[in-house]
Amino acid sequence: MPILRIEHLKKYYGKDPQTTVKALDDVSLSVEKGEFLAIVGTSGSGKSTLLHMLGGLDRATSGKVFVDGNDIFAMSDEKLTIFRRRSVGFVFQSYNLVPILNVLENILLPIELDGGRIDQQYLNEVIGALGLQEKIHNLPSNLSGGQQQRVAIARALATKPSIILADEPTGNLDSKTSQEVLILLKQMSKKFNQTIVMITHNESIAQTADRIIRIEDGRIFSGNAASSGASLL
Repeated sequence: MPILRIEHLKKYYGKDPQTTVKALDDVSLSVEKGEFLAIVGTSGSGKSTLLHMLGGLDRATSGKVFVDGNDIFAMSDEKLTIFRRRSVGFVFQSYNLVPILNVLENILLPIELDGGRIDQQYLNEVIGALGLQEKIHNLPSNLSGGQQQRVAIARALATKPSIILADEPTGNLDSKTSQEVLILLKQMSKKFNQTIVMITHNESIAQTADRIIRIEDGRIFSGNAASSGASLL
């Protein structure tokens, strides 16, 4: 059973048929647990809108999104907020770390906000895998861009989410650091059987993923299936 399933997803802006903007136009897709999927598209293609739909950051005009079997648009705003905090990890281009919190505090923040229990053994494994052992007491301002993005990845992994959504995660990094971060994302996906959906405009970056989906004008045009067997619906 797919960990993520999208059925006939539409997001339209405007009610006049002549001027309606179809940001997403009948998108269907499935993603298997542990898959690393890249969604590639140019600016305005609909890839960011799709990512926002998958994370429940915005609601669709019509269609369904199931995360780990849960119909997220059937939830109230309050329940969706709780579900998103527990089941969806986000990695943003701009890192979104809290500047007054150190590395460890930033990583633990989603768990503490939810009042959850910290799995110390798992947390230590994540921190070690991302090479952050010597940085846990540093503030974000004392880290390089690549190190800050590692912290963001650790924070996303900390809650053991159903899926991680990565929004242009290397957009603020140089090419060498970008490659290092992408390798880490791939390793985290395999090591922790973590499902990752990454959006990017860069074809070479997308090649790191298990499978590539291309989106233009709100529609999926092609998918390059990997050995995981996940497929378009």
